[in-house]
Amino acid sequence: MSWSREKLHALFDLSGRVALVTGGTRGIGRAIAEGFAAAGAKVVVASRKPEACAETERALAALGGEALGVPTHLGHLPGLAELVQRSVDRFGQVDIVVNNAANALAQPFGGFTAEAWQKSFDVNLRGPVFLVQEALPHLKASPRASVINVISAGAFLFSPHVAMYAAGKAALMSFTRSLAAELAPHGIRVNALAPGTVDTDMVRNNPPAVQKWMAEGSFMKRAAHPNEMVGPALFLASDAASFVTGQVLLADGGLVPH
Repeated sequence: MSWSREKLHALFDLSGRVALVTGGTRGIGRAIAEGFAAAGAKVVVASRKPEACAETERALAALGGEALGVPTHLGHLPGLAELVQRSVDRFGQVDIVVNNAANALAQPFGGFTAEAWQKSFDVNLRGPVFLVQEALPHLKASPRASVINVISAGAFLFSPHVAMYAAGKAALMSFTRSLAAELAPHGIRVNALAPGTVDTDMVRNNPPAVQKWMAEGSFMKRAAHPNEMVGPALFLASDAASFVTGQVLLADGGLVPH
């Protein structure tokens, strides 16, 4: 096949696909939602706050995209079924699931509480896995199904004080690989995106000295802008990655030797 500009652009075209993005009202999730809408996808954003969902839905529509905001708590399993059902009721299908929502709850070892453990793993691990399971019939019906689990460079690093968060992300990486193997016969690709330090509310919640340390930990010596995660996510979601599954794409500025 000879290449042309049109064929190359078509690799990254998401027209005709429906993408579901959790944590899609701010930070990395918002950037991915906007990027996917610009690539032609109909986008469903999920977030805990109804007003944030409504604002994001309006903003995506203003960009020329078709969008739906669905208030959803990833730790509440019945809400995941409702999220998928509302997506299908509105757009008729689900082709892409981006598990981006996360809980950065931090406790030092020795001070773990059962409540914090439950809250952390419910959102960072159980929710994403069960969301894919809820969407599975629709993903099987899609000719170009893709799941992107947003994990973290922290899954590969020594992670004091945020061990529960890092462990949840490492476990989600394991599920990524297992589900990729299990769902490949159905034509469903499953990959993970592992950002390094990104300038988001989650990072800004740390003291300035910690933010500086996080930003300077990579070879590039800075935090990424959330928009810098759009290209890697679009690659994994699109036909450009048609032969890519079970992989982790590190977008970390050179933080993790891997």
